[in-house]
Amino acid sequence: MSLIPSFFGSRRSNVFDPLSLDIWDPFDDIFSTARAVVPSSARETLAFANTRIDWKETPEAHVFQADLPGLKKEEVKVEVEEGRILQISGERSKEQEEKNDKWHRIERSSGKFHRRFRLPENAKMDQVKANLENGVLTVTIPKEEEKKPEVKPIEITG
Repeated sequence: MSLIPSFFGSRRSNVFDPLSLDIWDPFDDIFSTARAVVPSSARETLAFANTRIDWKETPEAHVFQADLPGLKKEEVKVEVEEGRILQISGERSKEQEEKNDKWHRIERSSGKFHRRFRLPENAKMDQVKANLENGVLTVTIPKEEEKKPEVKPIEITG
């Protein structure tokens, strides 16, 4: 192979071309091979274990949302600890069995996630509500109303 870039043939050469659109990713081959070897249930479990939770603050409440597709409410825990700590966790175990005349295969996978959040002083920890609907967990924690300082007018004399 020539070290001179070819203008007429293949774009791939041994010359570094910063404008080339042909980019080789050394990890691409590794991950595409891993995807072929790792069963889909294990990939789902890994995604579950890496569950991300969004925290949004509205004028009325703190709202947490997590995508937990296929999870039942019995598999999720929402807890409140002393010190204004909100704890959201879950565990999934999955078993898939296939049988035919020649073989019997059972595929098992499990995964856990655990997230903790320290809430601000204005969170009403005794009024936490959680709802799991269509694979989305929503935890709502109302906020205390801000106490506005009482203003007392002072009469000016003189």
